[in-house]
Amino acid sequence: MLGLDELKNTRVYQEGRAEGRQEGRQEAKTEMIITLFQEGFPISQIAKVTQLSIAEVQTILNRSSF
Repeated sequence: MLGLDELKNTRVYQEGRAEGRQEGRQEAKTEMIITLFQEGFPISQIAKVTQLSIAEVQTILNRSSF
């Protein structure tokens, strides 16, 4: 049986952890996009701040139910 230290060194653990961080960053970015949009920021400015394309920002806003 693997101990905690050995488990943390496995590829599966490391990949899962990296994937979780990426999902967390994406969720935070989505929340920021929605907030900026609700505050009246233009989509072009939101795209610049989030380093996404205008199309990506529009897609996120279209998928979100706010």
